Amino acid sequence: MKVKTILVSQPEPKSETSPYHDLARKQKVNVDFRPFIHVEGLSATDVRQQKVSFTDHTAVILTSRNAVDHYFRVCEEMRFEVPTAMKYFCMSEAIAFYLQKYITYRKRKIYYGKQRFADLIDTIKKHKSENFLLPSSNLLKPVIPKLLDDNKINYTRAILYKTVCSDLSDLEDVFYDILVFFSPSGIKSLFQNFPNFVQNNTRIAAFGQTTVKAVADAGLKVDIEAPSVKAPSMTMALEQYIKDVNKK
Repeated sequence: MKVKTILVSQPEPKSETSPYHDLARKQKVNVDFRPFIHVEGLSATDVRQQKVSFTDHTAVILTSRNAVDHYFRVCEEMRFEVPTAMKYFCMSEAIAFYLQKYITYRKRKIYYGKQRFADLIDTIKKHKSENFLLPSSNLLKPVIPKLLDDNKINYTRAILYKTVCSDLSDLEDVFYDILVFFSPSGIKSLFQNFPNFVQNNTRIAAFGQTTVKAVADAGLKVDIEAPSVKAPSMTMALEQYIKDVNKK
């Protein structure tokens, strides 16, 4: 069956040069965006119940922009003034640059990896004397605490925000040729909103092995998988699939 409509379970890109917009234009398909999950911050009271003392830490490990936002939000709510000597260990350069929203970048000790946490752990190991704080959501990739534990890093995890399912009830009678997912949480949200969902002719695109597994565990079929050697991005995988089925 030909593809005419796609729903991407993420917020719409702000940039006009997004590859999704290029995909829609080139392949003459309609691409809609709708976050299936969203983030909610925990209150300072909720964080205090975890008995995590922000003052005891000399370094912060930041794995996402959400972690940055909620770390500084909770610090403000707790009236904790972040010391200028605080060290920041960011999973990517983009996250490191995002710190400029809250601190004077050039006057701080900031370290960053390439993109994966495994790239950052070598830098963290060089600073074993630090007492690290790990701000996170209620969902955390298992590889992160595992690498920290395996390398005997002194750290404390603080859950500052949580990932929750969005209300999608207005989509009940709306059908798409392809649904695009990027995390197991997206699949969870699909069934929380539509417990009786049946795939039928809907194609499912999944990014990453954990998402692919979540789709299979839910009894659904993955039609488009990324990343791959031929399609390192989701938009490339979608384009290849659409070109193939729409030419028939």
